[in-house]
Amino acid sequence: MLARPERFFADKFGLSASVTERLLGGTLARRVDHADLYLEYRVTEELVLEEGAVKKASRHVSQGAGVRAQSGERTGYAHTDDLALPNLEEAVRQARAIADGAGDSAVVPVMTEGRPHDLYTLAEPPLAADVHAKVELLRSIDAAARAADPRVKQVIASLGSEDVVVLIAGPSGWTTGDIRPLTRLNVTVIAEDNGKREMGSFGGGGRVGFAFFQENERWRRFAGEAVRQAVLKLGAVEAPAGTMTVVLGPGWPGILLHEAVGHGLEGDFNRKGTSAFAGRLGQKVASEHVTVVDDGTIANRRGSLNVDDEGVPTRRNVLIEKGILRGYMQDRLNARLTQQEPTGNGRRESYAHPPLPRMTNTFMLAGEDDPQDIIRSVDHGLYAVNFGGGQVDITSGKFVFSASEAYLIEGGRVTAPVKGATLIGNGPDALTRVSRVGADLALDEGVGTCGKDGQSVPVGVGLPTIRIDGITVGGTQV
Repeated sequence: MLARPERFFADKFGLSASVTERLLGGTLARRVDHADLYLEYRVTEELVLEEGAVKKASRHVSQGAGVRAQSGERTGYAHTDDLALPNLEEAVRQARAIADGAGDSAVVPVMTEGRPHDLYTLAEPPLAADVHAKVELLRSIDAAARAADPRVKQVIASLGSEDVVVLIAGPSGWTTGDIRPLTRLNVTVIAEDNGKREMGSFGGGGRVGFAFFQENERWRRFAGEAVRQAVLKLGAVEAPAGTMTVVLGPGWPGILLHEAVGHGLEGDFNRKGTSAFAGRLGQKVASEHVTVVDDGTIANRRGSLNVDDEGVPTRRNVLIEKGILRGYMQDRLNARLTQQEPTGNGRRESYAHPPLPRMTNTFMLAGEDDPQDIIRSVDHGLYAVNFGGGQVDITSGKFVFSASEAYLIEGGRVTAPVKGATLIGNGPDALTRVSRVGADLALDEGVGTCGKDGQSVPVGVGLPTIRIDGITVGGTQV
């Protein structure tokens, strides 16, 4: 792919800066508060190895444009997968009509600021790597997982990659472009012993090339970790139930922070007053040990972007500082309506979706405690180091999360692995119960995908080891 998105779209589709300026400036901008054009060209590849055989090998190309017009709180959005000029002109007319109040729906399909960051320039984009080398990597993972333990009965290894070229144009003639690589390797293992079957899964990636997985045989660690989790569950005991102290491990357990707290700090929920954090800027909302940031500027991370999907440079946003609520994550619309600045959090799944305020890489900053001291401080509790699915109510903050890997803490020691543990609580309340924060902040391996209003985007999470007092744990033993 080309180094400059502006030249890419001009050469491939004839969409020069003068054309985009005419589309927006001449027919749209003078009648609305804000307008922009989003162009996208996406190539995706997926390889899946199952039972030692390639079960899926696909490559898909998509392209399209979305036109947005905003008038007051009303947003008109029209999109097309045909980048011919007449289609774009029709999309402009549809978006304007909706914003003027003449349309029936907020989203209709239709038949230069410059980049301050350079966070993921790669020697070789992930799609440029040899496909045969990718298949051989998956075969090596299959062999390594089966050799790790005789109880391994099934291995599924998948590698997904994409390159996306985007260009965002505004009515005043400014354009901002980005070329976004993304790749993810995932390993799922099923182990069986005496008729009992358990599954383990592990993966990682980011805005990195294929060589990332070959460095220091990183893929071998992924395979080994998936096997370890599956085998561990074979010997797990039933989880206890009741109110107890919970210690969350570093890294992926930050998904609880993302879901239970992060969504509640997005600008649209707070502007509409539907978040548990609405109207609480400057107030104490968490323990003084808690500082939460959203940072889209970390090099090569899955949730990072040079610019967001509205052309706003990403940045490091402090959301909660030592327990005090300092800010929300904003897109252009909610920032304008609340007289705040956009924070680089306007994100969309594709050209067919309007942008929304969304997280990038969201995590709690490290504290000063030794993680082992935190565990030793708990006489009876739960140590949760990995999570599966969960549900959150944004308005109330109530959450339910299932722990896919957890252990009992007895007498200050981590003991038996447990299964069936769920954490039940309220996000804002849980933040006030954080009593100790470890010095071991870790970000996840690069597998997060966040859903909101039917849109999915890649994100990152992170957490140091933390102690939360008085969380309800659902299990099978009382």
